[in-house]
Amino acid sequence: MGSEFKKVLILGRRTDSRVTEPMATLVEHLTKAGIDVLQDENAAAADLVIAIGGDGTMLYAGSKVRDHNVPLLGINRGRLGFLADVTPDEMLSSVDHILAGDYLIEARLLLNAELQRSDGESVHGVAFNDVVLQRTHAGRMVDFQTSVAGQFVNTHSGDGLIVATPTGSTAYALSCGGPIVEPQLDALVVVTLCPHTLKDRPIVIAANQQIEIRLLEREDTGAGVAVDGHAMGPLEPGDTLTITAAEQRVRLIHPPGYDFYGILRSKLLWGRDSRTRSSN
Repeated sequence: MGSEFKKVLILGRRTDSRVTEPMATLVEHLTKAGIDVLQDENAAAADLVIAIGGDGTMLYAGSKVRDHNVPLLGINRGRLGFLADVTPDEMLSSVDHILAGDYLIEARLLLNAELQRSDGESVHGVAFNDVVLQRTHAGRMVDFQTSVAGQFVNTHSGDGLIVATPTGSTAYALSCGGPIVEPQLDALVVVTLCPHTLKDRPIVIAANQQIEIRLLEREDTGAGVAVDGHAMGPLEPGDTLTITAAEQRVRLIHPPGYDFYGILRSKLLWGRDSRTRSSN
């Protein structure tokens, strides 16, 4: 089989029985097709990375491919997952289409997060889904302020803040009342976690604008910053959290027939006529 993808790296939790079976099937299928299946996790050596699992696996795979411009395909073995869009039943036929050059590809936005401490130290992270500021003391709100492109936006009181990419708009931000953003849009979602006032609403901004977040003094409170669920460290009064669009993108590859709205209908149970009732 002639293909531009001659070396394929497969990622997934090898201790998960839901993953090991499709992984073994896929390795055998690719090997028979003359594809070199890589044995280590060096994404730089691959022409294509296939992740088998849920969105957590896709986030991990995204961190592997983002600096190498290697396309990423997701086989869904998780639960709700929006990122891995190919089912196990469609896996082999979808892979064959892609190997034959019949596929769609899209570049997904990433975020750079920089935590600049008052003593001059800085910590960096890259997010596929979101950057989250969250309180660390149970029962205590945090006070913080946000600025966009150098302009003051608001002073907030609540449990924290989420800044999400369009990809991340269907993750934590969605569960907190944020909007769903089409993946093709260069936009960011800013959502306050459990705001103290109903006036504090989610906003969508252009991705080329820099966001700055500063924690305000409040007795017996603390906050931490996480990037795609991984802790960056605490945010203290006097520190600045800066979030910008990253130069890198993750190139997601899809088999023909990919339908973003179809995935939303499937995952969120849209499109059902509420007037239709099943009889008892």
